[in-house]
Amino acid sequence: MPLTNAAREFILHWGEMGSRWGVNRTVAQVHALLYLSPDPLTAEDIAETLSVARSNVSTSLRELQNWQLVHATHQMGDRRDFFSTSHDVWQLFLTVVQQRVEREIEPTIAALARLAAEARTEKRPEVTARITTMHAFLLELHGWYQQVTKLPPSTLRSLIGVGAGITRWLPAPRKAKAAR
Repeated sequence: MPLTNAAREFILHWGEMGSRWGVNRTVAQVHALLYLSPDPLTAEDIAETLSVARSNVSTSLRELQNWQLVHATHQMGDRRDFFSTSHDVWQLFLTVVQQRVEREIEPTIAALARLAAEARTEKRPEVTARITTMHAFLLELHGWYQQVTKLPPSTLRSLIGVGAGITRWLPAPRKAKAAR
């Protein structure tokens, strides 16, 4: 797939952002290429377009499939896998958030519940209070997340628009505390 300058810059930038988000640069670049591609691509097409090793592409595709961001399809008369991703940014966003919740938030909630119970037996009220507060915060955030995920993307878009409009009626933002 020949890349325009804008497509090349998008893929490079997405790779940079991926590494800042804790994702391998090539994984992010493969996802960016598939997002821009109008048609599904083979691993060979991806490797050639991005000028990366085929083995690196295979590893990246497996990781993207594990994140449920990339799907393999087949074409009549061709034994190769063709890979694609959603072009719906809301669907991509919700998939990434769901995966992060399952991999990071839910295990942390379970660990905090266990640690709060352990802290109570150690009779350290300040430690117990802080762990319990963090646990309650993540439970509340998780409950909010579960409610929001039931909404269709169109409602989420509207909700964000309403939220942006409401901010002008809310108290002024807090000023950042000076560094000490």
